[in-house]
Amino acid sequence: MVKLNVIYTRTGDDGSTGLVRGPRRAKYDLRVEAYGTVDEANACIGQARLHTTAMPKVDRLLSRIQNDLFDVGSDLATPGADDPAAQYPSLRVRPVQTAALESAIDQHNEALAPLTSFVLPGGSPLAASLHIARTVTRRAERITVELAATEPDTNPEAVRYLNRLSDLLFVLARVANANGTRDVLWVPGGNGDQRKS
Repeated sequence: MVKLNVIYTRTGDDGSTGLVRGPRRAKYDLRVEAYGTVDEANACIGQARLHTTAMPKVDRLLSRIQNDLFDVGSDLATPGADDPAAQYPSLRVRPVQTAALESAIDQHNEALAPLTSFVLPGGSPLAASLHIARTVTRRAERITVELAATEPDTNPEAVRYLNRLSDLLFVLARVANANGTRDVLWVPGGNGDQRKS
């Protein structure tokens, strides 16, 4: 295991950062933005897990997802095609990881109350936290899609994984709201004519 004892290196003081391979890039580079936003989503899930004490199965699932997101970040931080002769192949997100999310979506979605309206972020503290994680994951997905459009060697499985993850986080937020029975529903036009208030 690699020891990470040095916290600051001063190498990024010029506004650049190193990737797993290739030349250094500006800290505002799209690839850096992509894996940085994945890291942000991971932190949001860590925050959500503070509220999973009563839901150990959900906590274990979120723990596995946090590890997966480090894989996604490593994948996005490794530009270029892999060398088949390399002694240590790059860590890439694999279809089996996306399939595990799909399985979790199917499993948790079965018990949910049918939707009758769009759901507003909120309800229980866990649900609200999962909605925050969901929206950050969607942003990570949008940035990764843009990255793939500009750097076609971007692993398409990273996009698929983030897409499914945001779906799963939505489902888990409904699970956290008593299987959807305590969802906060959108009431279209429910505030009436604001000019009369």
